[in-house]
Amino acid sequence: MSESIVKPTSRRTKAVSLKDAIDGFLESFNLQTKYSETHLIVSWEKLMGKTIASRTEKIYIRDNKLFLKISSSPLRQELVMAKSKLIKLINKEMGNYPVEDVIFF
Repeated sequence: MSESIVKPTSRRTKAVSLKDAIDGFLESFNLQTKYSETHLIVSWEKLMGKTIASRTEKIYIRDNKLFLKISSSPLRQELVMAKSKLIKLINKEMGNYPVEDVIFF
C-alpha cells in the first residue's frame, strides 16, 4: 500500500511589513471601509480640536458622506462655510477612503 504524502500549506518566503499585512487582511475581509470610518471617529478630536469635538454630538459615515450633529449653531454655520476645507482635511487623514460631502443635521 502506498501512503499519500500530505504537503503542509506553503508559507510565504518573502517578508511582509506589518502595515502591508494589516492592509491585506482588511482588504481580504472587506473591512477597509469600516476601519477607515472608525479611524476618523476616533481621531476626530485630534483633527478638529477639543472645542469642536466637545460640541460634536454625533458623527458617522455612510456612502462616502460624513454626517455631523453639532450642538452649537454658530459653530455649525462656521463649519458649513468651511466645508471644502473640512473635506480636504478629513481626506488627508483618511487616505484611501475619501469623504465626498459633509452633511450637518
